[in-house]
Amino acid sequence: MDANQAHDECERVLETIGEAIVAERRFFEDILVGVVGRGHVLLEDVPGTGKTLTARSVATALGLSFSRVQFTPDLLPSDVTGTHIYNENDATFEFTEGPIFANIVLADEINRAPPKTQAALLEAMEEGQVTVAGETRELPKPFFVIATQNPVEQEGTFPLPEAQVDRFLVKTSMGYPDEAGEIELLERRANRDAQSPSVEEVFEPSHVRDLRRAPETVDTDPDLLSYIAAIARQTRTDGRVAVGVSPRGTQRLFEASRAYAILQGRDFVTPDDIKRVAQPVLAHRLVLTPDAAVNDVEKSHIIEGVLESVPVPTVE
Repeated sequence: MDANQAHDECERVLETIGEAIVAERRFFEDILVGVVGRGHVLLEDVPGTGKTLTARSVATALGLSFSRVQFTPDLLPSDVTGTHIYNENDATFEFTEGPIFANIVLADEINRAPPKTQAALLEAMEEGQVTVAGETRELPKPFFVIATQNPVEQEGTFPLPEAQVDRFLVKTSMGYPDEAGEIELLERRANRDAQSPSVEEVFEPSHVRDLRRAPETVDTDPDLLSYIAAIARQTRTDGRVAVGVSPRGTQRLFEASRAYAILQGRDFVTPDDIKRVAQPVLAHRLVLTPDAAVNDVEKSHIIEGVLESVPVPTVE
């Protein structure tokens, strides 16, 4: 699948999801960057904005197997990965797969579970496998996680471990719709019988696999590779940042830039592609100093400052 074909496929998905969800196109593009870039997506917003509906709609449109895990304070790691159950007929233990054995896993309200259970996803998200009782089992391919979380200030939430957050390619937010969007939401509801909207299946599984290989055909000028590295390194020099973007984050910025180029129907990366995805790819990876956290410094503002301070290369 070349860049133009991949672009057309992405447009079909964006159009389909947009018929069900009222949100800005930028939000949907962030999610598709995660899908096309072979990463995972973290959606953060207050309850009731449509995070879960969005995740379900994406899964349906892509035509892949889907499972949902509702994260709660008493959820155990085995409830996610699976466990061995004793079979009385032949006196053996049989492995029963957990909900993580699906192409798309919706980790709903992931930060309502304790860190031990959140960490059960680490191996799955990084390696595409889980290890239970010393035995490693491959997950279906493709595999990716769409996690939703409520703001950490909400009662009953646990902050995600830094290593967990770093596994998400993209973190994005819907926000509240504007007045026109909220009226449109009501008009759509008035024109259907069901409470929740539905979407049609756009892809077959083979299309998703082809789509996720498309960014590998995208060219990136050597000067842009230096630009990406400079952005990541600049985050480590900011006095408000205790831990800057990791080398993994640098690579993810590169991968997301190529994925966004595909969304634009191009087989090459531009500086604007890098700047467009820098916020959703990098901001959540920063760890602020205690003083910066107390002073409510916005991570997004730090990334904005980095993008302003790093010279943009001229690429022909």
